[in-house]
Order: sequence, then C-alpha cells, then structure tokens
Amino acid sequence: MKAKNILLIHTGGTISMQENESGEVKPGDKNPLVDHIKEIPNINLITSELFHLPSPHITPLNMLDIKNHIEATLTSQQLNGVVITHGTDTLEETAYFLDVTLSLDIPVVLTGAMRSSNELGSDGLYNLLSAIKVASSEHAKSMGVLVVMNDEIHTAKNVTKTHTSNVATFQSPQYGPIGIVNKGGVSFHHKPVLHRSLKVKNLNKNVFLIKAYAGMDDQIINALDQLNLNGLVIEALGQGNLPPMMLPSLRKIVKKGIPIVLVSRCFNGIVQDVYGYEGGGRHLKELGFIFSNGLNGQKARIKLMIALETTTALDEIEEIFAL
Repeated sequence: MKAKNILLIHTGGTISMQENESGEVKPGDKNPLVDHIKEIPNINLITSELFHLPSPHITPLNMLDIKNHIEATLTSQQLNGVVITHGTDTLEETAYFLDVTLSLDIPVVLTGAMRSSNELGSDGLYNLLSAIKVASSEHAKSMGVLVVMNDEIHTAKNVTKTHTSNVATFQSPQYGPIGIVNKGGVSFHHKPVLHRSLKVKNLNKNVFLIKAYAGMDDQIINALDQLNLNGLVIEALGQGNLPPMMLPSLRKIVKKGIPIVLVSRCFNGIVQDVYGYEGGGRHLKELGFIFSNGLNGQKARIKLMIALETTTALDEIEEIFAL
C-alpha cells in the first residue's frame, strides 16, 4: 500500500503544553508531541509548527494563516489529508473558518486535548492518532472540515465545546457526531449535505458579538455604534426575540445598511420569524435583521466577517446565512 501524505500543522494549545509541579499548565520551549509522533504505518507525515499559541491568543488572522499555509503546501506537494492540532477554547471557530473558506476534497481535521501531555490520563496523543486515521480515510473526503475528539467525528459547523474540562466536551447539539473512530478504523454514519465556500484574502471588518438578556436596553448598542462597526451578531432570546428597549439604536444601525445577524442563545433549535410583538422575531425580520440557520454566536461572527470581505449587500448576506 502506498503511503499517504498527511500535512500535520501544530498551532499550540493544551495538546502541546505540560503541567508543572504546582499544577500550572503552560507552553514549554518545545512541543512534546514532536517526540512522540515518530513513524505511523503507511503514513508520511509532513509536519510544520505554524505557531505555538494558547487558543485564547488565536485570532481570525491566525486562522487565515492556517488556510493559506494549507493551500500553499498543496501547490508544491501532493497531500491526502490535513491534521491541525489546536487549543480547544477556540478550536470550533478555527474549524468553522476553514470550513467556510477552504474548497478541498481531501480531509481536513482538527483535534486538541483537554489534558496536557504529562498529566495522568492525557488525551492529546490518542486524539492526534485518531485525527490522522480520519485524515487518511477515503471515506472522509468531501466531508468539509472535521473535528475529531474522544473517539468521535464532528462537523465544523455543528460542533461546540460544551464543558470546561471534561474530555468529552466536544458535542454537536441536536445532530450528534457524524462518525466514530476505534481500533478497527473509521466509520461514518452521516454526511453533511449543505455547504458553500466563501473566498477571503483579507480580514479587515469589525464584527461584534453580544448576548441578549432580560431587561437589556440599548446602552451597549449605542457604544458599539460609536466604533467602526461593520456588522453585528446578537445571541437573541428563544427563537430570535429581543427586549424592545434595544430597538431604538438597532434601528439606526439597520438604516445605515450594517447587517445584524440573529442567532439564538439556546444551543438547540434555530431562530425563526414567529412572534409578531415588538422585538419579536417577525418584527425584527420586517426591520431587516438577518436570521442564521442554526449557527452559534461565535461561528456566525466568523461567517459575517468573511462574507463582508466580498459583499455588503444585505440580500446576499442573507442568502449566505441561509446555508
């Protein structure tokens, strides 16, 4: 069997950290995974350490660097798959950024760890080996970007971090994983059906994310309006409703042609234009708010940032968020 070329990109995170004697977990001088991953049968690893950052330090520009690095490597080498190690706090955002911006048929897989490399029960090396299995699987082609953690395969669109410390933190609420990894190999039982890639070369737009709460007024909105605001994502109540005290300033933003995207602060279900009272979803839809089809707030922000690099037309942005 011919060996498969897998590009392995290290970016940092707990998977590359160690715990010291006082219990503090932080990056060291060297990524400990480098010494552990030697030879894997029928796999030719092409390894690069793009950066060595804790995941709260990752920015959308870093995500763009990862995308560009993958595409640049593909111009010079034949790849059968890509694996990216990443900190878990923002892993889902990087995964979704790549899912939206890459147009590849080879598997692209992100993985990480909840326990550092020298902790008892460390999950990093196992997750990495599982991710390499998926990236080298013929069945993982044309699935979009995937996240492999804790024996499960999730889509970048649906997966989210649900627990602060549990190794089973990554879940896909409402949908579940699309496949599993075990000693016997890789098995898929679902396949994503809707996907649209967006082109992006630069990221220069200011898109903010806020969360609605009971009794919220428009003080925060007024403050944001004083900034160079290009787009706004709101985690709304329920099916897509907002306290009416927020509306005066939100109306001003809509009239400027600045897109406001609604998602729900609930982690199951989608926003819909159902309620017709002031601040209800139907009312907001009539005002020109854009409803997202099931994304969480952090992913909707990523998508709006990317969309605004190619269009400011509200009808085109609405069409992008319908998928």
